[in-house]
Amino acid sequence: MEIQGRIKMVGETQTFGSNGFRKREIVITTEEQYPQHIMVEFVQDKTDLLNSYQVGQQVKININLRGREWVNPQGETKYFNSIQGWRIEAVQAESGVENMPPVPPADAFAPAGDLKEEDHDDLPF
Repeated sequence: MEIQGRIKMVGETQTFGSNGFRKREIVITTEEQYPQHIMVEFVQDKTDLLNSYQVGQQVKININLRGREWVNPQGETKYFNSIQGWRIEAVQAESGVENMPPVPPADAFAPAGDLKEEDHDDLPF
C-alpha cells in the first residue's frame, strides 16, 4: 500500500531497550477534500531513510499495516494497529503544466470576416 501527502513533521530517532530498537515517526497530511494527518513509523535501519526529507515536501510512502494483540494485567485483550513505512520518495510537481506557454484569452482573436460564400463547405467528404 502507499499513501501520498505533504510532510507535516519529521521526528527524531528514538532508541528503546537494551538491544537498541530504533523508531522514527513522520506525519504527512493528505491532500483531499478532508485532509488527514497520518503518522507513519520507520523502524531499525529504515529510520535513516527520513534524513533527506523536510517539512513541506510532497512525498509518497510505501507502507505495511501492522496489528498486534496484548493482554493487560487484568486479563483484558486489547488490539493495536500501526502504520509502518518501508520506502519514501519525493513526488515531483507535474511539469507539463508549468512548462506550457501562456494561452491568450479568447477575446484576443478577431473573428474571421473575409470568408466567401463558396468557402463555407470546404470539407473533403
